[in-house]
Amino acid sequence: MSPDDRALVDRFLDMMAAEAGASKHTLTAYRNDLERAAETLGSFGSASATDVSKLGSSWADLAPSTVARRSAALRRFFGFLVDEGLRRDDPSSALPRPRFERPLPRILDEDEVRRMFESAEDRAASGEGAAVRNLALLELLYGSGLRASELVGLPRAAVRAGQPFLMVRGKGAKDRLVPISSRAETAVQRWLEQVPSGAPWLFPSGKAHLSRVRLFQIVRTLAADAGIPPERVSPHVLRHAFATHLLSGGADLRVLQSLLGHADIATTQIYTHVDSARLVELVNARHPLATRSR
Repeated sequence: MSPDDRALVDRFLDMMAAEAGASKHTLTAYRNDLERAAETLGSFGSASATDVSKLGSSWADLAPSTVARRSAALRRFFGFLVDEGLRRDDPSSALPRPRFERPLPRILDEDEVRRMFESAEDRAASGEGAAVRNLALLELLYGSGLRASELVGLPRAAVRAGQPFLMVRGKGAKDRLVPISSRAETAVQRWLEQVPSGAPWLFPSGKAHLSRVRLFQIVRTLAADAGIPPERVSPHVLRHAFATHLLSGGADLRVLQSLLGHADIATTQIYTHVDSARLVELVNARHPLATRSR
């Protein structure tokens, strides 16, 4: 990438951080996508629609979801250049628009989750530090539906005795209130007894907090201990289980959107696949016309 193009990308990312509240992970993804596009386009300032159309062939071997993400990054970038007067035209109409189905999330059924808790509780009963910590992690993942990054980054004082909510900083540096069950509160308070008094994090590790990679390993170990194939389980799968089981139990989709921290309810709607029979039954039982006789 030329120095001029790099300067344009830096200005764009500064805008994304300041005005759109984009997270560090989002900014890194945008930079990577733009740098790879520059390898084909040459100059962002002078690339024509014909040049942009060539990206389709260079991305032919990529997954549709990857193509869609890169196209979205470039559309936003070229739109920024036009808005800032750095280009007169927007060539992004020539970008490929792949159609793909959003994959259904992997989920665990309620019995499998119960088995994970029973196994984790049995191990935590020994009082061993790692086992007590792991039970607290499991309670917060499944009980509050936290993202992995949100969970490992919780400050020490995030969970306070008697407070049914905790404040979480999610994607785009947006804060939201998340309910915490009495079970989770009890597990966390028990874990806090073993956290060093000077640690700023709820789940410290070395000089920082527990990493997402380590959390992933812990969750897979908890699954294996419960007799569940570990490759089926991850922190995100437990977040999906939280959403799926809440919806199955009658939770409102808008409430679920708020709990999960989704900016767009279309993202939340993917969970409606889980119990279509129950949703049909709900319509038949609760709709005003359900009780109207012919």
